[in-house]
Amino acid sequence: MDKYSYISNAELGSIDELYQSYLKEEESVDVSWQKFFEGFEFARKDFESNGKIPQAVSKEFKVVNLINQYRSRGHLFTKTNPVRERRKYSPTLAIENYGLEQSDLDTVFQAASEILQKPCTLREIINMLEKTYCQSIGVEYMYIRSPDRLAWIRQRLDKNFNTPKFSDKLRRYIFTKLNHAVVFENFLHTKYVGQKRFSLEGAESLIPAIGSAIESGANLGIEQYVIGMAHRGRLNVLANILNKTYEEIFAEFENKEYGDALFNGDVKYHQGYSSNIVTDSGKHVHLSLAPNPSHLEAVDPVVLGVAKAKLDRDHNNDYNKVAPILIHGDASISGQGIVYELIQMAQVEAYGTGGTIHIVVNNQIGFTTNYYDGRSSTYCTDVAKVTLSPVFHVNGDDVEAVVYATRMAVEFRQAFHKDVFIDLLCYRKYGHNEGDEPRFTQPLLYKAISKHPNPREIYVKKLMKEGIVGEELANEMEVRFKRLLESRLSDAKEEKEAKVTSFMEGKWRGMRESLADDFLKSPETGVPKANLLLVAKALYTVPKGKKFFRKMEKVFGDREKMVLKTDKLDWGMCELLAYGSLILEDYTVRFTGQDVERGTFSHRHAVVKLEDSEEEYVALNNIKEGQQAKLNIYNSILSEYAVLGFEFGYAMASPRVLTIWEAQFGDFANGAQIIIDQFIAASEDKWKRMTGLVMLLPHGYEGMGAEHSSARIERFLNLCAEDNMQVVNCTTPANFFHVMRRQLHRKIRKPLIVFTPKSLLRHPDCVSSVGELASGCFQELIDDETVKADKVRKVVFCSGKIYYELMERRKEEKKDDIAIVRLEQMYPFPEVKFDKVIAKYSNAKEHMWVQEEPENMGAWGFVLRTYRKVNFTLSARTLSSAPASGSHERFKRRQAKVIDGAMK
Repeated sequence: MDKYSYISNAELGSIDELYQSYLKEEESVDVSWQKFFEGFEFARKDFESNGKIPQAVSKEFKVVNLINQYRSRGHLFTKTNPVRERRKYSPTLAIENYGLEQSDLDTVFQAASEILQKPCTLREIINMLEKTYCQSIGVEYMYIRSPDRLAWIRQRLDKNFNTPKFSDKLRRYIFTKLNHAVVFENFLHTKYVGQKRFSLEGAESLIPAIGSAIESGANLGIEQYVIGMAHRGRLNVLANILNKTYEEIFAEFENKEYGDALFNGDVKYHQGYSSNIVTDSGKHVHLSLAPNPSHLEAVDPVVLGVAKAKLDRDHNNDYNKVAPILIHGDASISGQGIVYELIQMAQVEAYGTGGTIHIVVNNQIGFTTNYYDGRSSTYCTDVAKVTLSPVFHVNGDDVEAVVYATRMAVEFRQAFHKDVFIDLLCYRKYGHNEGDEPRFTQPLLYKAISKHPNPREIYVKKLMKEGIVGEELANEMEVRFKRLLESRLSDAKEEKEAKVTSFMEGKWRGMRESLADDFLKSPETGVPKANLLLVAKALYTVPKGKKFFRKMEKVFGDREKMVLKTDKLDWGMCELLAYGSLILEDYTVRFTGQDVERGTFSHRHAVVKLEDSEEEYVALNNIKEGQQAKLNIYNSILSEYAVLGFEFGYAMASPRVLTIWEAQFGDFANGAQIIIDQFIAASEDKWKRMTGLVMLLPHGYEGMGAEHSSARIERFLNLCAEDNMQVVNCTTPANFFHVMRRQLHRKIRKPLIVFTPKSLLRHPDCVSSVGELASGCFQELIDDETVKADKVRKVVFCSGKIYYELMERRKEEKKDDIAIVRLEQMYPFPEVKFDKVIAKYSNAKEHMWVQEEPENMGAWGFVLRTYRKVNFTLSARTLSSAPASGSHERFKRRQAKVIDGAMK
């Protein structure tokens, strides 16, 4: 078919494009258009002689306009709502609104050639348009700017008039899936009356939709699906898609205790699961359902992070092999801002996964809020327009239409590697949960829902009418499945404890859960000097034939001087050496965040630009010739919530990759608090899911005001328990080097929260030697080796950059009776080492904690409740609602007061 068979837009500009091509070469357009333009040419010549456009020609263009209106606005007039009348939109698609009349219905128009490949009457044109655009599937796609994608969608819609024509075998598959979905929900409802399960009833067609997506996608090359969803319908998806056994699910309803006493677990409708299945066509597919909290849509970026990790790790970033599926609610997809952040990440290199299949379970209600109070947009899926993604609105009662739209969406995703949305219009049979009464707030709606047949009943009638399934077989399938469920329930009642899904398999094989001894002493993480020098050479060598900005050439020179002359390595150099040494050991480093390539404070320069071409050069990816691991570092979009969630998912699926997220300033992590609270701090305790994600949070009081001083140390320490994560505030580049390497040199994985410096990046005393990197390990506590223990009357404990100010003041005042001890790792708290320091300074009369932060912030509260063997005094800013003052002069006075208090 020639390139003009499907035009990019049916407006007059596109008709003119066809016309101009016709004038140059008649054969360049389809035969039907040739005939159309022959008539137009005749009319044009007639107009030149008579001065009038023939009515027939004028109406041809009105028909073209009508066709275009159906394509653009037909979705507003579909039969997609199973329980409510659709809102009214104006103008309607009545032909009178487009300059046509009832008397034109039997007139043959050439314009039909563009959709029916031959001239047809207006009546035939309208019938075709109604079937294609205004039945159980409404399609939004005309805003797409790509001619290829527009043509693809239009061709698929015109085929069969956007109406499913499935084989009997596929229809039986659909019915089996629907039967399982409906009967499973009914069974739970009768056996566990009043228990929360967040039923799928009213939206059971979701199950055959996902099942057919997996089947058809596997035939198109997809080998792994990563699925994310909230609580509604989750148990049904676990049972009837991922094949989690019915016994396991029933055991959770029976409130069995977990066998692992150290594992708190989570409610049954938050749990994740993974399985391997074989499709009907014999394809082997891996399915993963990510665990999620109650915070709606929070799991979305986690799912995409997992998918990205699988693409990078297993498939050389071949988008055809891994597909994410996100199942949303109508209220949450339109109300939760994280969805917009995620959509903006979809086509960015750092986060690309080849397109997500979005399915919205559109209950038309959010808890008790009606849809018209829940959004301003026409559709809950209007966020799809941000990335010009097509949307298929489909009636959940028409299960074949649901499957048809889903299969088309999967094919679109595989063809173009773009996001695609399915708006599954359905209803929620009960309230927000099974104990909630929806008639308080939607009495009329729930009166209609109570009388409405379920999707299985509707489909059975259709199949019986068409002779596909008999009544006896339909009843038998229901009875047989109920019998199976009864048997599995009986087995579940015999179980003594609920099962915990293990994750120490696959890529996690060789890892283990942590032990108390793991935190008594860090492992050796020194690097042979020859390797350090090899990495350093890559960092300071200007590659031949490449010209850099003059200031960047100075950075190369400074690096060389540090290594070969002064042996004083600053923070940025030690950081890059840590990454380079891991790369030489064949570990990949993934690093994202706002402006991380250069570094917010211009200290990293991991990616440098050529002066004339802006070509990028990454020194750490050129350490040696031939194969080596990579530093994959990307500046992120201006988001914390979605980006941190993505990196959590990536780290969860990649235990042998150093995955790092850096905040531009530490307090920017506030924007991702849900990810921190629900995933980073608690995923191991709730779901037995570990991660080695690293968070770098610039922190320190330097007079920059309330927003850029504190990374909120106190918030992270309040989340610490049961060795769930590591919190450090290093004072030397070498210690930072070792803690980053430690992250991959243990058999356990824990999140690492690092409060990183700002002014220390260029502080003349904050340097380390090559020798300090070549041997040793991370030091959780650094004692004061500059004083004599028996003379010490006061031991000052601190963390972070205030150490250097304390040392400077002590030197000025020539005090030798104050020891300054640095707590480098706040959690897990190094109690044994702390005990030794306390014992060493046995003559000390005072033990003081010193911090820059106000008394109600920082580590003070944590230290006070964690170590109670001595009575600490405190030198800190007074209680404050804001972390710091906006006045630089006030900052200096307050900082001096803190130092004064420590030196008394």
